[in-house]
Amino acid sequence: MGNGVQPLDPVAIQMGSLSVKWYGVIIASAVVIALLLALSEANKRKMDKEIIVDLLIWAIPISIISARIYYVIFEWDFYKNNLGEIIKIWHGGIAIYGALIGAVLTAIIFSRVKKISFWQLADVVAPSLIIAQAIGRWGNFMNQEAHGAETTRAFLEGLRLPDFIINQMFIDGIYYQPTFLYESLWNVLGFILLLIIRRTKIRSGELFLSYVIWYSFGRFFIEGMRTDSLMWGDFRVSQVLSLLLIVLSIGLIIYRRLKINPPYYMEDKFGKVAKKK
Repeated sequence: MGNGVQPLDPVAIQMGSLSVKWYGVIIASAVVIALLLALSEANKRKMDKEIIVDLLIWAIPISIISARIYYVIFEWDFYKNNLGEIIKIWHGGIAIYGALIGAVLTAIIFSRVKKISFWQLADVVAPSLIIAQAIGRWGNFMNQEAHGAETTRAFLEGLRLPDFIINQMFIDGIYYQPTFLYESLWNVLGFILLLIIRRTKIRSGELFLSYVIWYSFGRFFIEGMRTDSLMWGDFRVSQVLSLLLIVLSIGLIIYRRLKINPPYYMEDKFGKVAKKK
């Protein structure tokens, strides 16, 4: 590579013909950390921790499949002529919003089957979701993907970034904006915010909805900087979905306060769904 700048090796472990990439290691680490955090909060809420584990067993594979389906839908011009590529997820092509949609739908169905409150469950896992996303973006970093437009080394140095990040943003002779980092930092801030507000007089369900609003708000602007956006005509799909999720989440908070009057998060005892809910 020019300028003597070498990218980081995306392979973490090489054993003969078998290679384990950093992307997979980072994603797996994100899942483990998210699970431990959710289990800790479940324990504080007197929730059966097996519920979290059982949900994860279903949510992970379904989220991966839905993330792939989401990506394929918006890249159908390619896949309609290459149907065999649809199942080749190892070639790349998953979308975080697709994964989140799959996870939420799984949690809704799971809650109904278990006869527990979806909102209580969603509140418990919300901080885990956003910190997992923050960690997972570093998998994109190792793969030199999910970056922004062209920039200069001088600009990146002006951000006071360490050399290993700047060098990794040097791709095929060009420096790019580290949008993966912007989103990761935004999610870390969101994680801290959720930890703070869940100790306030927030209502049941509003911690999860706050997560959706925070993530979607940041994603809207960061998506506008990326060069690999999924498109819907002239619109970036993630930007459209971000706006819809923000409006929907705010609307749900207002509706639930006016019509349902949900209990405060810290006072909402976990258990079977009450008839009034």
